[in-house]
Amino acid sequence: MTELDFIDQLKALATHPAARGLADDAAVLPFGRHKLVMTHDMMVEDVHFLSSADPADVAWKLVAVNLSDLAAKGAKPLGMLMGYCQTGDDNWDTAFVRGLKEAIGHFCVPLLGGDTVSAGADGKRTLALTAFGEAKGHIIPARCGAEPGHSIYVTGHIGDAWAGLQIASGKAHAGDIETSAALLKAHNRPVPKLDDGRALSSLVSTMMDVSDGLLLDASRIASASGVNLEIDLDQLPLSQSFKTVFGEGEEARMSAATGGDDYQLLLTASPETVLPINLSKIGKCRPGSGVSLVQKGERIGLPETLGFVHA
Repeated sequence: MTELDFIDQLKALATHPAARGLADDAAVLPFGRHKLVMTHDMMVEDVHFLSSADPADVAWKLVAVNLSDLAAKGAKPLGMLMGYCQTGDDNWDTAFVRGLKEAIGHFCVPLLGGDTVSAGADGKRTLALTAFGEAKGHIIPARCGAEPGHSIYVTGHIGDAWAGLQIASGKAHAGDIETSAALLKAHNRPVPKLDDGRALSSLVSTMMDVSDGLLLDASRIASASGVNLEIDLDQLPLSQSFKTVFGEGEEARMSAATGGDDYQLLLTASPETVLPINLSKIGKCRPGSGVSLVQKGERIGLPETLGFVHA
């Protein structure tokens, strides 16, 4: 059974309106005069992080990826609950706590509780976090509001986290320490776009964070909205560090578009809407379905894999 097959079975159980049909980044629950936004993400050793990774970086990333889902809803973080699986390595646990403290301080979000279990000395570390926040107002962007004619935008740079993973896993080498450090930081310590999300949330037609790959996440907006998202590969915003190591040709851009772990915001909006922050326009919504790619004004084929799929 694939991940999507399993989620389809769960949809029959998640019938409460707050669940948004399990077709969104987070649940949205009315709470008095406010709306509570809730998200839950897990990380597994050798799947979501390398076994050689600094435990402090793993802790930071666990917090950041959850807060990124709140950012995509324009929500202000209120707190989080953590699930932690011990394997008997005291040094790893201590370093993880140090990184968790750094993340809590940086993002000003309290740890309120959770649970710990033991996986045994040979078990894979499995980490989980539930984050919840308060929505900015009554308009909470989903994946299902894009219309033909709407423009497609992203925040920041795309591909740096993928590039950092290539360096961390020994598949690529940066030419200098500064470039290597910038790309490794993008992979190890992403920063969720919380302020950007709050500034944009009431103005966009859809918004989600880029976690599994730009093309795969764009296909989710396309599916939920019933439109085609046409993305111009030449317009992907690549950092100078990325271009220094991988260049900016079609292969490099395709890797950036499918690599994932960027935790930038992907959004659509009417072209008449004035958006309050700097964004990169990367395409246009058209009638149809799915994702399509153009380069130099001509359609090009999609890669075999649009991004990271668990199973």
